[in-house]
Amino acid sequence: MRLCQLLFLGALAAHFPGIAAAAERPVVVELFTSQGCSSCPPANAYLNELSKRPSDVLALAFHVTYWDYLGWKDPFSLKIATDRQERYGRRFGDGSYTPEIVVDGSTGMVGSYRDDVDRAIVKARANGTTIADVHVVTKDGKAAIDVGVGQGTARVLLVGFDREHVTPIGRGENRGRTMAEANIVRSFRSVAEWSGAPIHLDEQLPEGELVAVILEAPDGRIVGASRAIAAGSS
Repeated sequence: MRLCQLLFLGALAAHFPGIAAAAERPVVVELFTSQGCSSCPPANAYLNELSKRPSDVLALAFHVTYWDYLGWKDPFSLKIATDRQERYGRRFGDGSYTPEIVVDGSTGMVGSYRDDVDRAIVKARANGTTIADVHVVTKDGKAAIDVGVGQGTARVLLVGFDREHVTPIGRGENRGRTMAEANIVRSFRSVAEWSGAPIHLDEQLPEGELVAVILEAPDGRIVGASRAIAAGSS
């Protein structure tokens, strides 16, 4: 059934390029956090809740490195997370801080301000742009990625993330806490440039239990996203 649906959508998209813009996709919510930050647990708890909404939100926790030298080295910190937040900080003019949530690559705010984030998600759902449909299937150690027809250009970003980790914190600002954290990014890389024509990619699976693909416009906005399904899933 899924194959028939994909073929049907592909045929429609070939004749009506505007259909790609109408495809539903999850709103991408990026939390920049650290286990060494005492202000982060409320934002982590909020992201944990968002992670349980698989249909309309793609929640991702990016653990930054700049807290690693202040008493506790976060085992999930990634330089690429720090670098990504720095780019957002330059765009938004607010620098890098934790906890920060960025919604659809368009707006950043304090990650524990739930009402602000909720409003940003609603706005992104209503006004966000999707320039192409994205499908990802994982099988035999590969991620098969299909990006459909559309208008514009975007980077194709492959994300690997773990569903959940529970970590006892031995030092630093959160000493004595046990932190449960969801959707922790373990790998994040660009795999292609898309420029309007359909493309198919076969990539090695990234590190992480789960896989997603994001389309990022040249201005940093998120313009497409999809979670992977395992081959054979209904």
